[in-house]
Amino acid sequence: MYKGTSASAGIGIGKAAIVEDVQLVITKETVSDTASEIARFKAALEQSIEDTRMLAADLATRVGEKEAEILNGHLMLLSDPMLTGEIENSITKDGVNSEYAIEQVCNTYADMFASMGDELMQQRATDMRDIKTRMQKVLMGVASVDIASLPAGTVLVAKDLTPSMTAGINPANVTGIVTELGGRTSHSAILARALEIPAVVAVNDFLSHVKNGDEIVLDGSDGCVYVNPEPAVKEEYGKKRDAFLQEKKDLEQYIGKPTVTKDGVHVELVANIGKPEDVDKVLQYDGEGIGLFRTEFLFMDRTAMPTEEEQFEAYKKVAVAMNGKPVIIRTLDIGGDKEIPYMGLEKDENPFLGYRAIRFCLDRKEDVYKPQLRALLRASAYGNIKIMVPLVTCIDELREAKALIEEIKKELDEAGIAYKKDIQVGIMVETAAASLIADIFAKEADFFSIGTNDLTQYTMSVDRGNDKVSYLYSPLNPAVLRSIKHIIACGREAGIMVGMCGEAASDPLMIPLLLAFGLNEFSMSASAILKSRKLITGYSTKELQAVADKAMSFATEKEVAQFMREFVGQ
Repeated sequence: MYKGTSASAGIGIGKAAIVEDVQLVITKETVSDTASEIARFKAALEQSIEDTRMLAADLATRVGEKEAEILNGHLMLLSDPMLTGEIENSITKDGVNSEYAIEQVCNTYADMFASMGDELMQQRATDMRDIKTRMQKVLMGVASVDIASLPAGTVLVAKDLTPSMTAGINPANVTGIVTELGGRTSHSAILARALEIPAVVAVNDFLSHVKNGDEIVLDGSDGCVYVNPEPAVKEEYGKKRDAFLQEKKDLEQYIGKPTVTKDGVHVELVANIGKPEDVDKVLQYDGEGIGLFRTEFLFMDRTAMPTEEEQFEAYKKVAVAMNGKPVIIRTLDIGGDKEIPYMGLEKDENPFLGYRAIRFCLDRKEDVYKPQLRALLRASAYGNIKIMVPLVTCIDELREAKALIEEIKKELDEAGIAYKKDIQVGIMVETAAASLIADIFAKEADFFSIGTNDLTQYTMSVDRGNDKVSYLYSPLNPAVLRSIKHIIACGREAGIMVGMCGEAASDPLMIPLLLAFGLNEFSMSASAILKSRKLITGYSTKELQAVADKAMSFATEKEVAQFMREFVGQ
């Protein structure tokens, strides 16, 4: 048995098909006719754009607009005048061939993205290398791997998969994916989940232990992979696959049902999104609103900041699509670990404690914050938009943001522009400071949304991306649980809504505790909504009080986790 990282849930059983992409050898050649060479480059660029456009259109038709956005991001890179201009400049000034110019310029950008340390920027690096190789293949007349024609019952095995390769997969024929490289947040993993193909990534040195035609069994839920397993193992996983598919089908009965506990407590099940296109999945899985719209995604994959009008249209689109359901939109959360090159931010020594989120926005009111707030207020006329301020640590930040909103309201009134007069302004509670003075914040914020990812990180003083200290990163740690319980209690005492938009909101071990604490709103990925609804409707909050009291009596995370696993039957 081989162990990797779970990338897409489900059981895959089939014959291995090893996919090895051609390794291009790029050499530096001197060219004298640079005008002809630039024309050659432009022809390859146009072909790459057309191929990508067709692939994106096909993916949008087969899977959805959201998934096609990944390839639309590639189109933006290919159409970026800064990138193409630098390549043309290299050909002209250095007198080199197109393949070499593309190699040098794209690698420079990819290395820059990779050095930022942020997962999203790591994906930009992967995307840049993907488009680099595709342009070079066109120039060199090298055909790309034809993944679409793999036979039925195939488990695709590869060193790594680029987003463009994954997008070409036919889910009817590919029953699973195993790669040596990659991570759960990679674009290829995202596409595998969208295509609903079980996938395990980061299986070290797997290619040296498998050959074409080998029988493969993989569990995309726990990261296990078997090569030529014993009949008993294959039979066991065959039953697991049937159970997984049946459970998925059974969850459809929860579409259209209210999220109410057995003792009549109603909570809201809403979704986290990053782009307007994500709303399609929210509606598909019967989300009751948007609990977190991460607006920073609108600012990425660009060479300049989105205009107020562009932002307005994006926010309006989500508000209209949700048709009166709550839409909580978080103001720009960038800086430090989420660097956007055109913003001109200096690199922080300690990005998670640096110049980011509300600190950055309040410092850049005129060119960044006010246009976003104005766009949000204008869009609020078309639906139930709420504004959320991230990373607050003191009441002054909330007051300053609210004062700015009031100032913009007056400007809109004078201009006769409509907006939601009683728009709510809340905060994302994700720092230890905000937790400690949650009672103070509750008097001036219209709602709370607990960001457990950062709250856990800051409470435990642990970098969640550092494997060496990852054992400390858990919302079930007694310190984090006490913080969460305190935040909810302060919000309930003040009569404001308290939600949660971190990963813990859909964690089966956390849901019983959150219900007992009195959480009003659970925000999660759209695909987790129906499973969470099933869990919530099976509980009684009154009965859960004793469970929560017992869990809170333990001194260690291991004790809490073990107790909750036993309670939920895991």
